[in-house]
Amino acid sequence: MARALQTIKYLNLDLLEMTMKKAIYISVLSMVSAMGVAQTLQEAIIKTESERFEAAAADFRTLIAKEPTKGENYFYFGENYFKNDDIDSAYIMYSKGAEVNATNPLNYVGLGKVLLAKNNVNDAKTQFFKAASISQNKNAEVMRRTSEAWLATSNKNPDEAINQANQAIKLDPKNPENYILLGDAQLEKTPSDGGPAIKSYKQATTLNPRSAKGIIREGKLYQRGRNYQLALDKYKEAEAIDATFAPAYREKAELYFLAGQNAKSIENWKKYLELNNSDYARYRFMSALYKNKQHAEAITEYENLKKSNFKNVYLDRIAAQSYYEMGDKTDKEAYNKGFNAITEFFEKAGPNFKYLGSDYKYKGMLLMKMGKDSLGILEMEKGIALDPTIAGDVYSEIANTSYRAKKYDKAIVYFEKKAATPGAVMSNNDWFSLGRAYYYTAETKKGEASAIKDPKKKAAKEDEAMPGFIKADSAFAKLVRLNEAWPTAHVWRGRANFQLDLKAEKDLAKTHYEKVISVVKPEEKTTTYKNNVIEAYEYLGYYYVTKKDKAQADATFNALKEIDPTNEKAKNYFNPPKSPQKPGGKPN
Repeated sequence: MARALQTIKYLNLDLLEMTMKKAIYISVLSMVSAMGVAQTLQEAIIKTESERFEAAAADFRTLIAKEPTKGENYFYFGENYFKNDDIDSAYIMYSKGAEVNATNPLNYVGLGKVLLAKNNVNDAKTQFFKAASISQNKNAEVMRRTSEAWLATSNKNPDEAINQANQAIKLDPKNPENYILLGDAQLEKTPSDGGPAIKSYKQATTLNPRSAKGIIREGKLYQRGRNYQLALDKYKEAEAIDATFAPAYREKAELYFLAGQNAKSIENWKKYLELNNSDYARYRFMSALYKNKQHAEAITEYENLKKSNFKNVYLDRIAAQSYYEMGDKTDKEAYNKGFNAITEFFEKAGPNFKYLGSDYKYKGMLLMKMGKDSLGILEMEKGIALDPTIAGDVYSEIANTSYRAKKYDKAIVYFEKKAATPGAVMSNNDWFSLGRAYYYTAETKKGEASAIKDPKKKAAKEDEAMPGFIKADSAFAKLVRLNEAWPTAHVWRGRANFQLDLKAEKDLAKTHYEKVISVVKPEEKTTTYKNNVIEAYEYLGYYYVTKKDKAQADATFNALKEIDPTNEKAKNYFNPPKSPQKPGGKPN
């Protein structure tokens, strides 16, 4: 709306009151006399098709100032706004065009399209009927724009679009635009069958081999069929025909993103912005940055768009997610800003908006990052209720956040919920964190037992810890199955089983510590996994001492000395204290 009001002010036309005074036109015409000759209508339309919306808008202003009673000028200016996602401004232009030139049918098509966008289908049909009646069903352009209207909003009707495109073909069989629209409608009707659409698009490019728009359509169809190389070839072909055709760079950017070539994707987005640097284009660029996980850059675009008062209901949703993913690393207020953005998103979207489960998920995660765990979990549970497929991710987020905060009981609850969720896959990290949460919880209970003086009560408290170590070992066993070559997983199995067999009577820990030694590469024993190897040798040395196997004990402690010459346990073995050493040290 703001952009439309700027246009009104520029032209000195009272568009909001929908009146037209002859004196104003005379004033406007004299005002632009010094501006030079305006661009032609066709050139302005081409700029719109090229998504160079601001450049096209400047041309339309000049054209309206020069020919203020020409209905087409207002219609195509409205199209420029509509395609730039400014429906309110488009409506003003269509309305003004219908007022100044009531016999021109095109603006009624525009008004009908706006009504479709606002879910008023019946009134939209009335406007389309009015346009057809005025043109006596003999104007191919009216039929083309009506066909396009039936595809341009959420209230799509591909059958109506096909009908209108076919009527346009009968009247104007050599216009390639007819076949582009027909192809669009065919693809909308049967998205799983691109055959009819590609035939129509090829007919368009046969009629006009230099139709960048038609060539792009072919490319998009190849892209849908995952023939990315052919799609890229088409986009490059369109670019070679018309280097100012911005959609070629946008489509290339999105294709490169699909191919995982993020740098090339952003490079083409920047080329696109050189041609179309509108707020809406920068919003789309912001979305691309977010998808490319360039969260800090996405936030920079967001903050600039907020300064320019850009309005889009999805803007704050993307910003909230970007703030969360960026974290407080570069901005200590990122989580608070993210929460403010998601709150603004919910306020703007309103109660009837079709929310995604991820909206509540991110709101909850931001609340948890702000230390409001209970409120955060409530929001995330709402997200799960809306979209059960995100349950696994949500439970994992709650569990890992709880684990990092050393709230091990809560971490266990939500890791177990994830493990029990159909379709959810526990990752290596999930099993690792769950195992440690069990281990630390059990270790805490053992620590509480050490402070109890009554032997029976002390033993009972120690017994309470045992199930935790058993569950920890079970989680680490699952981790080992997923990543058998990771020494740390075997170390943790060794630790859990040592707690279950402190006197090495059942040989529970031995095999796991032996596994540590066997999976560590020779060059890693003094580097990456040195601490793991030291712990394994310390336990095995203790084990052989307990079993009174001096030969194995000697070999084990000598191996320990080789990688850790100052090791206290090795020193104590070769200069033994009065009683055998047990493996010491708290697990990390």
